[in-house]
Amino acid sequence: MTETPEFRLSRRFAASPCLLWSAYTEPERLRLWWGPKGFTWVRGDLDLRPGGTFFYGMKPPAGAGDFTMWGKWTFRDITAPTPSTPGLMSFLVSFTDADGTPVRHPMSPTWPLEMLSTTAFIADEGGTRLDCTAVPVNATAEEEATFAAGAESMRQGWGGTLDQLDDYLARAQAMPQ
Repeated sequence: MTETPEFRLSRRFAASPCLLWSAYTEPERLRLWWGPKGFTWVRGDLDLRPGGTFFYGMKPPAGAGDFTMWGKWTFRDITAPTPSTPGLMSFLVSFTDADGTPVRHPMSPTWPLEMLSTTAFIADEGGTRLDCTAVPVNATAEEEATFAAGAESMRQGWGGTLDQLDDYLARAQAMPQ
């Protein structure tokens, strides 16, 4: 029996856990940074509660194809950060069609249909450390192998997305309150 592959990523931001949480949980903020670099936000509906979803659509940059990439998070656990406790959210992640029905990854037919993702918001020396993990759910051995082989690509994609989050947080903190 093989162990289920796990993707891990950690990054520190010069922002409070509450601001970082707001960037993740308020649609008007989320749309300003979410997605791979160069992608354009098409739609984003957020129902932040256990069983609720974040359903989104993005268009790739010019020259990368004329399609919309759809995705959905189905929330399991949601705990906002407090001054004494980290924030935490866990959710099932899937690529979807425009109606929100899970489908195969548009560029990888053996990508798992669902992944369980956990994101922790941890106060860290005046900023916040974001710890993200993801594991395939109900995946075949072939899907797990595809997921494991995609770790560097996920790291690059998430790196670009988190760069955009970092840029957004800097702009948000520079705005008069």
